[in-house]
Amino acid sequence: LETIRQFAEDQLTYSGAADETRAIHARFFAIRSSDMLDVWDGPRQRETYDWLTAELPNLRAAFRWAADRGELDTSAAIAFSAGYLGFWIEQVEPIGWAEELLPLAIAVLHPRLAQLYAISAYCFVAGRAEASVLFCDAAETAVDSGRFEPIPHEFEAWLGGAYLAVGKPAGWVARCRNIIGRGGGDHIRTRSALVLALTICGEHDEALAISERLIASVDTADNPQLACILLLASGMGYRNTNPDAAYGILQRGLELARSSGNSWAESHLSATLARLAARLEDWVAAFDLLALAIRKFHDSGSFSLMSSPLAILARALDRLGHYEPAAKINAFASNPWTISANAELEATKSHLREVLGDIDYVAFSRFGEGMTNAGMATYALEQLDLARAEL
Repeated sequence: LETIRQFAEDQLTYSGAADETRAIHARFFAIRSSDMLDVWDGPRQRETYDWLTAELPNLRAAFRWAADRGELDTSAAIAFSAGYLGFWIEQVEPIGWAEELLPLAIAVLHPRLAQLYAISAYCFVAGRAEASVLFCDAAETAVDSGRFEPIPHEFEAWLGGAYLAVGKPAGWVARCRNIIGRGGGDHIRTRSALVLALTICGEHDEALAISERLIASVDTADNPQLACILLLASGMGYRNTNPDAAYGILQRGLELARSSGNSWAESHLSATLARLAARLEDWVAAFDLLALAIRKFHDSGSFSLMSSPLAILARALDRLGHYEPAAKINAFASNPWTISANAELEATKSHLREVLGDIDYVAFSRFGEGMTNAGMATYALEQLDLARAEL
């Protein structure tokens, strides 16, 4: 209870041991959070996600105490570890911790500088795309210099969404190629990211060739997150040439993501599956998956990512004759991210303008553009229910 907690804190202060105890507390969580990264890279991965969720208040308090006193080693260790684990379960709070430390870390060229840049770069999910690209580029420069601690598990390859958010998907491809060009390993995670980037850029042949090699590695991966991204990438690579195979691969990935607690993978797999289900006109499955993706992105605060399932929904509603909600949702979802990743966005826009006429289309679009993230999520889920009931 908060009252008991406050009483205990007051007693600690009266005893004169508060600072010493807080220092021990902060150092403990710096060490413990780093240790959890080793547990994460194995079959017990879900334990690390449960640990982060349970201990977030402790991590927050430890970070705040260390950061306020300039204890950069301690605060940076917490910010990176919590930020890394938080990325995969869509817990975005530690992004701000990493970004807060950057000025001091830059001034002293702290060993964790590249890692702090990488965590800070995930700020694009909250709509700060330009800042995210700057952090991405700075992280790449820092890693290439060889002067700082490396970013584990090729995490920087998955920050390519920053380039999508500014409408430059080729930047993600270049980033992945640069990581692979450094040598040192099979770069299986980066190759998975590269498949997604190539698919968005329309380079389907190369994406498929890489996917065929990735799918063979799924059964040997004892890291559930790695298996999830291999399945996501393989499904993306196959979806144009063999949609049935792609659907099965992506479903397998979604089931694994749910059972292993990999929320990031669950969100992206559900959105990718929804696109494929809509293409196959399996509307019931598409609507169920879209509802899942919209809720997850909204509840995690990943508002820029929420625009992708919204764009898929707008296309589906247009095809089913629900033109007014399609126009509102399509207008809200239209941004550099969705234009890069959703080729159907412009086709939906053109068709809606044709069937509604310029006056109604503009009115509905302006209404959609003016909606809040929460308002649009609620509206989209309502329209999903209405369309589902009509089927």
